[in-house]
Amino acid sequence: MNERLDDLRRRKEEALNAGSERAVQRQHDKGKMLARERIEYLLDPGSFNEIDMLVRHRAHDSGLEERPYTDGVITGWGTIDGRKVFVFSQDFTVFGGALGEVFAQKLHKVMDLAQSVGAPMIGLNDGAGARIQEGVVSLDGYGGIFWRNVQSSGVIPQISVILGPCAGGAVYSPAMTDFIFMVREKSHMFITGPDVVKTVTGEEITLEELGGASSHSTKSGVSTFVGETEEEVLDEVKILLSYLPSNNLEVTPLVTSEDQPERSCPELNDLMPDSPNMPYDMKKVITEVLDDNDFFEYHSSWAQNIVCGFGRLNGRSVGIVGNQPMVLAGVLDIQAAEKASRFVRTCDAFNIPLITFVDVPGFLPGVDQEYGGIIRHGAKLLYAYCEATVPRIQVITRKAYGGAYVVMDSKSVGSDLSLAWPSAELAVMGPQGAVEIVYRREIEAASDPEARRVELVDEYTEKFASPYVAAERGFIDEVIDPAETRSRLISGLEVLSTKRSDIPQRKHGNVPL
Repeated sequence: MNERLDDLRRRKEEALNAGSERAVQRQHDKGKMLARERIEYLLDPGSFNEIDMLVRHRAHDSGLEERPYTDGVITGWGTIDGRKVFVFSQDFTVFGGALGEVFAQKLHKVMDLAQSVGAPMIGLNDGAGARIQEGVVSLDGYGGIFWRNVQSSGVIPQISVILGPCAGGAVYSPAMTDFIFMVREKSHMFITGPDVVKTVTGEEITLEELGGASSHSTKSGVSTFVGETEEEVLDEVKILLSYLPSNNLEVTPLVTSEDQPERSCPELNDLMPDSPNMPYDMKKVITEVLDDNDFFEYHSSWAQNIVCGFGRLNGRSVGIVGNQPMVLAGVLDIQAAEKASRFVRTCDAFNIPLITFVDVPGFLPGVDQEYGGIIRHGAKLLYAYCEATVPRIQVITRKAYGGAYVVMDSKSVGSDLSLAWPSAELAVMGPQGAVEIVYRREIEAASDPEARRVELVDEYTEKFASPYVAAERGFIDEVIDPAETRSRLISGLEVLSTKRSDIPQRKHGNVPL
């Protein structure tokens, strides 16, 4: 038995050091951690349980003479803050982290385990894509991963962390997960690289410009979170998980806080500018009402005219959506609609109540928007809210104009509670535009057109844009003192905690993708 135990230890030692010294040194020289170092940093100390440590490829006819243990990916489970998670970590020091048949089977196994036991699946990606030597077998392996991504979607949180190259078909698994993290100047995602782009289109572009974290976090919207270092990114993964349940059948973790539920927010009374055309920072509203003023923003650098993210109210996670008057006056455009609709559906899938702060003057006009499909993309956000069954509370802080007001979780699309500040303006359009249309002839005929215009705007505002008109009709449930916003949200969420919704029996809805 001793000889056999010695043999076991030898094999495990080989698996623990599967990459060559040269490959390990190159990884460190790039300022990157090894696959196992990443797992050790991410998980609670001593909690990792590895599976399939001793697997090796069997592609004997492919020309791969070396058969290192692990086959280029490390899989298993452990805990983060004491909560169970599953993880895989691609090992760039073994075959460049390229995926072959056995590599794929390891991923299939750990993904199946994560779904069956109801725990988050975290993928640490740092690989060269499909293993060319294994040909179509590698492509078939990717198909199995994609299929499992979809089966787990909305069932368990799926998090992709891009820590190196991720190219070709390999990008589609992260793209179907719930959140993507990238490291600035070290992570790259693209379908075709700079050389292919230059050959086909003649465009010259650097690797970073084409598929770096900055491009994907500001232009394409592919990357949800970006960090400066691997350690910062892995720390943010832990923070994100603290807001999420382990699966769709559980509630989010309760976090104790000394921030009192009844805390008043008098700062909000002085936040609103005197002029309705002056901007203010919606993030200040959001952070002021949340527990300990903690707000974990989602897609912070993309579609900045709408703000999304996670926070807590009385210890429970909430999802926040809010128009941002500081950027494009808070209008809804294609990117904002896509960003918010994805976030709303994510929160709904994982039982996270939604709070929507509304200050929206409308949809962004323009030929580019119309040709780009603002109708279809705007419908995504409308669909997401209409479909959501979690507790939903709307807070109208200022402008709530036209169809954009309806889309931003109005009572008519199923919001459970709608609150408004005294500064709220609910109307088909802004008073200035409405008066120009309705009273154009009267203004032109007046002896002092400008004075008459101002008078009519004031009358229209009082008669049609006041929150009290909507309150009389029941379109909003109450007009509140802004200082009471936090306490009213917490009491509203408390009463809605037992909310039940009957949804139609169907295979699935047809989202306007």
